[in-house]
Amino acid sequence: MWTKKLSAGVLRILTPLGPRYLKPSLSQRVYLLWVFRHFEKLPLQVLTSRQQRLIRSLWGEQRFVSLVHEEAPILGTLERRPPMEEEAVTPSRASDRVSDSPAAFATELQQRS
Repeated sequence: MWTKKLSAGVLRILTPLGPRYLKPSLSQRVYLLWVFRHFEKLPLQVLTSRQQRLIRSLWGEQRFVSLVHEEAPILGTLERRPPMEEEAVTPSRASDRVSDSPAAFATELQQRS
C-alpha cells in the first residue's frame, strides 16, 4: 500500500464543485504521506503555513489529474470548508460567500498564510 502511494499517489481536495485530484512529485508525495499519517482527511485550517504553501504551489502548477475509475491511491483528502461566522447565515448569503472557482481557493490559501 505504501509503495503504491509513493509511486502513484494523488492528493484529493474537496471543493464546492466536487473533488479535485493533484499529482505531486515524489518528494511531495513523501511529505504528504507524513502530513496525512494519522488522518485520511484534514481541513485546510489545521495545516501549517509550510503545508499550505505546498498545496498552493501544487494548485498553482495546475497538476490536476482525472480519475475516472478511482485507480490511483489517495495520499490524503484536504477539506475546503468556508470560514464559520458567529451570526446566523441565510442560504442566499452563504451562496454569495462561497466561490466555486479555483482562483477563489488559491486566494483563500494566500490569505491564510
